Amino acid sequence: MVATRPTSTTFKKLQARLRSLVGKAIHDYAMIQGGDRVMVCLSGGKDSYTMLDVLISLQRSAPVDFELLAVNLDQKQPGFPTQVLPDYLEAIGVPYRIVEQDTYSTVKRVIPEGKTFCGLCSRLRRGVLYRVAAEEGITKIALGHHRDDIVETLFLNMFHGGTLKAMPPKYLTNDQRHIVIRPLAYCSEKEIARYARQREFPIIPCNLCGSQANLERVRIKEMLATWERDSPGRTEALFRSLQHVVPSHLADRALQDFDNLEAQRSQAQNPDLEELALDEAWF
Repeated sequence: MVATRPTSTTFKKLQARLRSLVGKAIHDYAMIQGGDRVMVCLSGGKDSYTMLDVLISLQRSAPVDFELLAVNLDQKQPGFPTQVLPDYLEAIGVPYRIVEQDTYSTVKRVIPEGKTFCGLCSRLRRGVLYRVAAEEGITKIALGHHRDDIVETLFLNMFHGGTLKAMPPKYLTNDQRHIVIRPLAYCSEKEIARYARQREFPIIPCNLCGSQANLERVRIKEMLATWERDSPGRTEALFRSLQHVVPSHLADRALQDFDNLEAQRSQAQNPDLEELALDEAWF
């Protein structure tokens, strides 16, 4: 069933808010330029449906022209409803491509029972999507990660990787061939879920990831939900911290020359005479 367009005042406010947040993220991080061909990675979940929906809306009034291509990777999960996405995309008139590759069997074969599938599944998926992007002449690859995903990833990396990193709203891939963007970077999962319910998107559950119990990301999500209940706005504050990084107040020796702070202090206390003369020439 194709999503209807609710007309209630509450929905219109939510729609306007998400549209504004996505537009601001695109502007703040220069995500889309004129002439871009944007590949919208569509999984069938609430986030990617919402991303596509908002990008279509923005495309009509954006100050620059850009193209959209919806791409779904059919990973050959048992019981996957193959016609849901093609039917939906044809009904709304969006160009699309369905890519079939059995990464499901690979993940099930390689990952031992009880271990998390997400890492390998994600790497395999990225490899396929990057290949398709090259074949289709794509200039930007849009993923449906939202603000909460970004904050959760920050804690996952700190707790389990010992690194202070999250998901950037825009980045260049390691081979420097593709630019990945996250238009939902400013949007909360709660608002996206509300929007998806009201739009009645034909959601397709992930039977691979969703079938696993005790995922670490689920525990992080529960931790953040508890914090948010006790201190509303906590998740937003955590996200803002990623936008206001002070490298000199961290402990990374690659960012701060701790060995030579004394020399820097001495130089500041005794400026070079030539530099002093140049300063005086301005007065």
